[in-house]
Amino acid sequence: MLNIIEINNFNTSELDVYARYTEAQLLNKDRPEDGLFIAESPKVIGRALDAGYIPISVLVEKKQMEENEETQEVLARFENTGTSIFTAEFAVLTQLTGFKLTRGMLCALKRRPLEDFRKLCEGKNRIAILEDVMNPTNVGAIFRSAAAMHMDAVLLTSGCSNPLYRRASRVSMGTVFQIPWTFIQDDKERRCDRKAIWPVQAIENLKALGYKTAALALTDDSVSIDDPQLMSEEKLAVILGTEGDGLMQETIKACDYTVKIPMSHGVDSLNVAAASAVSFWQLRK
Repeated sequence: MLNIIEINNFNTSELDVYARYTEAQLLNKDRPEDGLFIAESPKVIGRALDAGYIPISVLVEKKQMEENEETQEVLARFENTGTSIFTAEFAVLTQLTGFKLTRGMLCALKRRPLEDFRKLCEGKNRIAILEDVMNPTNVGAIFRSAAAMHMDAVLLTSGCSNPLYRRASRVSMGTVFQIPWTFIQDDKERRCDRKAIWPVQAIENLKALGYKTAALALTDDSVSIDDPQLMSEEKLAVILGTEGDGLMQETIKACDYTVKIPMSHGVDSLNVAAASAVSFWQLRK
């Protein structure tokens, strides 16, 4: 039996987590154990549940719940769980910004503690590293490429958009729940005690784990992405930089390779999401 609760007022407190909490409030940096995130669409919600994330509540359009088969299949997973299933007419839910993009269904879920990046890398031959990629659309697209193009894990620096932000997870089509990821950060328990360890210390840590590091950047000594030695490396970390500025010089200097994608018609760069897809495919193990 589903615990269905009908909502008639957009201002009801039950909708706060969906309608009025900011991403920062959901993340809850001061109490990360209480952090939440919102998954959008039946497909993305299903993949979050498959990955073992714990749901808090669901918000679904009434007509969608009654008529859409994919939605009904996901809702069936909440049978006899006690999870609150809030439902309302489309006219009520369209007051929620962007609701038309959610395919009629939202789910609030608990975040999980982040794993130490060194531990996450154990047993993995190909990892992607994102340096300060701030656009959640790009983060989501890169995760989708990483999952599809044989990357084993994704690491993010502290300046990156969080992969569990609504837009990022939606653009990823739920692949943020299918490929291991974490942030590169000091392992001190208290956030105020942590020091920045990217790029130099973190890259040294990766090299100690046996990785060769490849910075995607245009420099005088860049090698082509199809360089035989590069492609033959047993363990490789592919590092992509922020939109516009690319990688920091300090990062490039610390890497074993600087890599470029050969291009034609005078084009000198690709969007970071497009560059990631090319790189991951070419350098897959």
